[in-house]
Amino acid sequence: MEEDEIAGYVTAYLKKKGFTQTEKIFQEEFQTNKTNSSPLEPDIAKHILSFSQLESGPARFHDGYSRLRSWTHCSLDLYKHELLRVLYPVFIHCFMDLVAKGHVQEARHFFNTFREDHEMMHLRDLQKLEGVLSPTHLEEMEFAHSLRQSKFNIKICEYSYELLLQHLHSTQSTTILGIINEHINFQVTPGQPSSIVDDPEAVTLSGSSQDAANQINQKEIHWGLLEDSLEERLEKASSLLSDSEKGEGEAKEGETEENKKRPVEGGKQGASIKKVKKDKGGSATGKNIKAEVNTVSAAPRVKPELPMPIIPSEVEQSILEDLRNRVQLSSVALPSVSFYTFLNTHNGLSCSSISHDGSLVAGGFSDSSLKVWDMAKLGEQTASSLSQDENDTSQNPQMGQSGGGKRQYTLFQGHSGPVYAASFSPVGEFILSSSADSTIRLWSTTYNANLVCYKGHNYPVWDVQFSPVGHYFASSSHDRTARIWSMERIQPLRIMAGHLSDVDCVQWHANCNYIATGSSDKTVRLWDVQSGECVRVFVGHRSMILSLAMSPDGRYMASGDEDGTIMMWDLSSGRCLTPLIGHTSCVWSLAFSCEGSVLASGSADCSVKLWDVNTSTKVSRAEEKSGNASRLRSLKTLPTKSTPVYALRFSRRNLLFAAGALAKNG
Repeated sequence: MEEDEIAGYVTAYLKKKGFTQTEKIFQEEFQTNKTNSSPLEPDIAKHILSFSQLESGPARFHDGYSRLRSWTHCSLDLYKHELLRVLYPVFIHCFMDLVAKGHVQEARHFFNTFREDHEMMHLRDLQKLEGVLSPTHLEEMEFAHSLRQSKFNIKICEYSYELLLQHLHSTQSTTILGIINEHINFQVTPGQPSSIVDDPEAVTLSGSSQDAANQINQKEIHWGLLEDSLEERLEKASSLLSDSEKGEGEAKEGETEENKKRPVEGGKQGASIKKVKKDKGGSATGKNIKAEVNTVSAAPRVKPELPMPIIPSEVEQSILEDLRNRVQLSSVALPSVSFYTFLNTHNGLSCSSISHDGSLVAGGFSDSSLKVWDMAKLGEQTASSLSQDENDTSQNPQMGQSGGGKRQYTLFQGHSGPVYAASFSPVGEFILSSSADSTIRLWSTTYNANLVCYKGHNYPVWDVQFSPVGHYFASSSHDRTARIWSMERIQPLRIMAGHLSDVDCVQWHANCNYIATGSSDKTVRLWDVQSGECVRVFVGHRSMILSLAMSPDGRYMASGDEDGTIMMWDLSSGRCLTPLIGHTSCVWSLAFSCEGSVLASGSADCSVKLWDVNTSTKVSRAEEKSGNASRLRSLKTLPTKSTPVYALRFSRRNLLFAAGALAKNG
């Protein structure tokens, strides 16, 4: 066997595996030592020749992956969940390498044989790869091309890493070893393996997109609350009130101590004891109020980037009254829930929305209509119909109607396609709706009329949300953009472009300086409303994002996806604090309580779950090692009979409103 031929085999192997630096060094050394090098030993030449022949067969991918799969599933339970992380990257790259070499039939057989192992976690990715039928598809398909250009980062403990290397060397799986070297970066950690099976950062994809995300996440953001907001005014008033109550309590305690020294009658003494207990209770309450105020006021204050609308004095007084009467929630004081159920929708309900005080409930339907129910009028009609039934012996044939056949709702018509989202203004005098006809419409709940039709998106508009202060609103669309609008302008103020797929949901930050968008590309982005730039990219979901919620202090964000996973994010760092796992289907709605201690989630699995935000953002090391941290964070599950939850909203007094359409089983 000629030395030039052997050198050609070695060079081809190095080039194939991507070892460009090693290839250059080998060629330089080969040219330098060619004149005075000794002949190659026969057994080494045979080994290289057999290796080159072995590398040519397509069956090596199937056999190598099958051996790795069997060994992984038979490994110890302590290390199995870490070793299983290697299978999916190896599987997809074996498939794509077979297609790239022209072995299309073998690639389809390999894909169909082992796809069931990964359908639960990566169904959408597999559906995309299923369309790869030729080598040209690998270059034309954006998803497949990005996978071949990127690398998987896998967290694994040191002992698991050594076990994997020993298996690969003992079985001489050169094909699988080459795929792992080329497409996987191992982040080896010392000590025992982590018990968190569903760690969102255990397997991540690096490459140009990930590098860009890391660079974006270095930008500075101001997550605090607005200066001179209504909440801040109430906090100052509450702190002054608690200080004055504390002073009065101390004075009264001094008086009672002097009264104790004097001989008094039994009746008066009993009265004074009751007074002491009352004062102690009052002073304790004052301390609790002050502690809560200090917790809320810990958030920094920022200036608004958008001109803020002027709030009428009567509206301001109403909001302040609600804030004063707010119920403080915690892990031991859960909210009351009012659930609105839509009946006889015939699968036509597309979305639902609830006003801030729960007095108005809206439903968007697939027949392009928007319907709004006034709960006060509905209650009056129900009461009048009940009294009429008591006085009239004949039974009313129209149970769904009252008042001489009048509708129980206000019908808004104007869209020419299904209504996908609706959003009430903070006071409730306006409602926005978005539709498949690519438009957004502004309606007046006072005059029951359409005021403006906003046109700008090119495709269906999946979501629309009023800002916390009203006047401004944001929309998201199938055209991969999100847009910021003002009620007084028919053209968008800002266009946010950067997602690689549909923008399915949008949410405003508490200070109105940022909006968050969730997309089918499995990422969440945070945008600056003034510049229109993306300032954060959140990566970790394994399916499309369907719902978003911002904490009242503006520090945290929650996102829910199609698989039922909820992730809690720190906006300042861009990192996932913890996944909240419990739902078994799509998470359609999320809502933080007004003080931010409780997160409510509504799902297609016909349940509302309440989560403890404090333990979700502060995870102890013991819980991380035990692996049941997310189970501990779930406070309560509220199942419905058969009603998927479309919408959730906490009122300003911390009453939780929910809405959904009754689904007929069978």
